Amino acid sequence: MKEVVRRIPVEQGSSSRSSLLSREWLVTNGLGGYASGTLPGIATRRYHGLLIAALPAPLGRTLMLAQLSEFARLPDGKVVALGGGMQTLGSRLSDSEERLAEFRLENGLPVWRYEADGFVVEKSLFLVHQQNTLHVGYRLLAGPGDTLRLSLLVAAHCRRYDAAVNAALPKEFRLHVAEGRYEITAGPDLPTLRLKLLGRNAAFIHEPRTLRQVMYPIENSRGYDAEGDLWSPGYFRVDLSKQQAVELTASAEPWEDIEALRPQEAAAAEQDRRMRLLAVPARRGGDRFASELVLAADQFIIRPAARREDMTVMTATGDEARSVVAGYHWFTDWGRDTMVSLEGLTLLTGRHVEAGYILRTFAHYIRDGLIPNHFLEGRREGLYHTADATLWFFHALSRYLAYTHDEATLRLLLPRLHEVLDHHVRGTRFGIGVDSADGLLRQGAEGYQLTWMDAKVGDWVVTPRRGKAVEINALWYNALRLMEQWVSRYEGQSAAAPLAELAARTKASFNARFWNEAAGCLFDVVDGPGGDDAACRPNQLFAFTLEHPVLEPSRWEPVLKVVERDLLTPFGLRSLSPSHPDYKARYDGDLRARDAAYHQGTVWAWLIGPFVDAWLRVSPEDRRGARQRLLGFDAHLSDACIGSISEVFDAEPPYTPRGCVAQAWSVAEVLRAWVKTAPDAA
Repeated sequence: MKEVVRRIPVEQGSSSRSSLLSREWLVTNGLGGYASGTLPGIATRRYHGLLIAALPAPLGRTLMLAQLSEFARLPDGKVVALGGGMQTLGSRLSDSEERLAEFRLENGLPVWRYEADGFVVEKSLFLVHQQNTLHVGYRLLAGPGDTLRLSLLVAAHCRRYDAAVNAALPKEFRLHVAEGRYEITAGPDLPTLRLKLLGRNAAFIHEPRTLRQVMYPIENSRGYDAEGDLWSPGYFRVDLSKQQAVELTASAEPWEDIEALRPQEAAAAEQDRRMRLLAVPARRGGDRFASELVLAADQFIIRPAARREDMTVMTATGDEARSVVAGYHWFTDWGRDTMVSLEGLTLLTGRHVEAGYILRTFAHYIRDGLIPNHFLEGRREGLYHTADATLWFFHALSRYLAYTHDEATLRLLLPRLHEVLDHHVRGTRFGIGVDSADGLLRQGAEGYQLTWMDAKVGDWVVTPRRGKAVEINALWYNALRLMEQWVSRYEGQSAAAPLAELAARTKASFNARFWNEAAGCLFDVVDGPGGDDAACRPNQLFAFTLEHPVLEPSRWEPVLKVVERDLLTPFGLRSLSPSHPDYKARYDGDLRARDAAYHQGTVWAWLIGPFVDAWLRVSPEDRRGARQRLLGFDAHLSDACIGSISEVFDAEPPYTPRGCVAQAWSVAEVLRAWVKTAPDAA
């Protein structure tokens, strides 16, 4: 398998520099920790940093190594900025982007090439898998001389990764030095940042100071505090030559773990791991685009480090805890997103064992017939306000069984699945329960957002969708039919008969209640507080794209035509038709403005998956036509977060990417749809 490379050429000029600052890179560590920044290396978000460590509760993800400002002293004594740098009040942006000649991803890992007066310096970085350890390497590739003197200014903090940028610095920052090991401590209850530099004539210049009023432009544009302080203990100085590379290590791990592998050995191990990931799509006939998405998918699969006690419980039973980060930078692991993403992230990529871990991990958290909506940062407890995540669990399990035939996991989970259905039939939290009059599933509790259209600002639930939502009932019917199959297999036809009866009743009621004859499509919600909601939304697609379609086949094509006409864009589906009075074309501004638009027109990339499913349900042989709807995503991999797919896009041209720069179900569903529409797809 060849390396997968995506190159971002750099042109000189102010417009190019602005473009670079709007594009970001991301590297993750399989624990939820990460490194991320803009291409020039200037932090523009509170979430940017070179080491955001994933630590056990109550700490959670913590910004430790914030930035490195990199300078080179040329043989004539001239000092030039390479990467990094920071914008402070009253300053202009660092000119480092003027030295940046190329940025590229090699097997998903970032590489920068800098050029200065004939010298060519290359920088690369990666995180050790399932460690909070960063390695940054520098190579001198060419130049009129053999040596450059590098200076690396260290900027640190010790705050929650999502805390405001003006969060106070710890009062007890200290630097401890012993035998080439450097430790920055911030107090007895805070983690230690450990640093080590390997290279010729390496030294550390101790010049402690506070770097004041560092600016973060994106925070300002989003209506948040945009200036804050960092602390620097000083800077590393080292000679970079053509014969010897320079390697900087930063870690929150103990020294024995950090030094178990030399940087070059750790880099080789990470490349081997990535090549193994790529081997699966190669065997399945995957192309370059699919391979890039496989590498992007890897970023979201985690061992949830914050919930150490739960990991211990899973290990004691002979299992392992796994979960899925919904999106970077600010999401934790979410039940709904995990179940929607499971096939694309794990099953298509050959990670079947981890898929089983994920399903059994979430089954461990079932309470009152619900899996968690999401987990709070730095806490063990999940929040359960979701009507659909648990129903998506049935779908994810079914897809897992189709790939693995893991009957042992099905038998293990079957009692929990009975528990789930019993709670839904009797009624459970948040008004979730079956209406005995028609067999449809209703949901709704004042002040809660329970479907995937879950924006909330203060006490304002933007799209409450209380009543009987269309996709909730499509998922409910699908879950009933799946459970009917599984119960029949293990418990007999008589045990499955009540499930079959309820499913049949649900289907009849669905087709009687949800069809909107005037619009030629489906109501979004029926029996809501204000009656039936005729808003044209993408949720209706799930009525005939799941394994067991609840909608009568004669109505599939009309629904698809309406969705294609009103909702389809090059980057997914609008969340609301432009003809609706609540439609919002742009997702920007402060939090209230963004959340008001989140599900009121904003395009969601993940919805291209169910659209392709619907297309192929109506026209099973037209894989070429379905694939045409995916072609815009290849160019997007060079935009926003390089190599990944954004959460949302504006609803009108130029369809500016917004929200999280890397979203699990965006990557998963585009990859799934891409594989499904391959010319040789089964």
